[in-house]
Amino acid sequence: MTDRPDLPLLVTGATGVLGREVLRHARATGRPVRALTRRTAPPADADTHWCTGDLTAGTGLDAAFTGADAVIHCASDPRHPKNDLPAFRHLLAAARRAGVRHVVNISIVGVDRIPLAYYRIKRQGEELLAGSGLGWTNLRATQFPQLLDGMLRPLGRLPVLPMPSRTPVQPVDPGEVAARLVELALGDPVGHAPDLAGPETRPATDLAAAWLRARGSRRPVLPVHLPGRAGRLLRAGALTSPGHADGTRTWDDYLAARR
Repeated sequence: MTDRPDLPLLVTGATGVLGREVLRHARATGRPVRALTRRTAPPADADTHWCTGDLTAGTGLDAAFTGADAVIHCASDPRHPKNDLPAFRHLLAAARRAGVRHVVNISIVGVDRIPLAYYRIKRQGEELLAGSGLGWTNLRATQFPQLLDGMLRPLGRLPVLPMPSRTPVQPVDPGEVAARLVELALGDPVGHAPDLAGPETRPATDLAAAWLRARGSRRPVLPVHLPGRAGRLLRAGALTSPGHADGTRTWDDYLAARR
C-alpha cells in the first residue's frame, strides 16, 4: 500500500450530513484533514484545515488538492443535480493536477437500475470516475434515515401519509457509511467496493408507520401503488442490497435518538 500517513485527507461536501461524519472519522485517524467549502468564512475548527473553493465553477481547487493523499467526495446538489457532473469533472481534473493517489466517491444503491434523473447523474459520475485515469474507489450505500425523515415531514402534515406500497427500504446510518469511506480512502483503490446497506429491510409503509408512532401521531399510512417501470423496480427491491446488510443501526434506533 502506498498510503502516506503524513499527507492530508481531503473531504468535499464536508458540511453535509455525510460529510460531517466523514470529518469526524477522518480526524480520529490522526491524519491531517482538509475540508472543501464554498463559504468564504469557513467554520472555526482547529482539527480541520478548511479550504474555500467551488467545484461547480472549478475555482479555488488547486490550493485544496495540492499535497492531498486521498479525496473523499461527498459533495452533491440534489436540488440542482446537473451541477454534479461539471463539479465532478473539475474535481477529477484538480486531483490529476495535484497527483492525488486515491479518489473515493459515495454513490447510491440502485443507480444502475432506477430510471430517475438524479440516479442517472450519479451513475454518470461513477463512469467519469472509472475513466479518470486516477486511483479510484466507488461505494454505493442505501438511503440515510435523515433522507427518509426529510421526505416524511411534509407528508406527515396530511390527513393520511401516502407511501409507496410493497416497496422494501434498507436505511443505513451515515456514520457507518462515513467510517467505511475513511477506511477505503486509507487503503489501495479497489474500483467498485461492495455495497453498504442497513441491517434490516422493511416496507416503506412500515417505516412510515413507525415514524408516525414515534411522533405520537395517529394518522394512518396510505399505501400508494407506483406505476411504470420505476415502480416495478422499486417493488422488486432495487433500492436495497440484502447481501451487504453490514450496518448495525436500525430505523428504530434513529427514531429513538430523535426523541
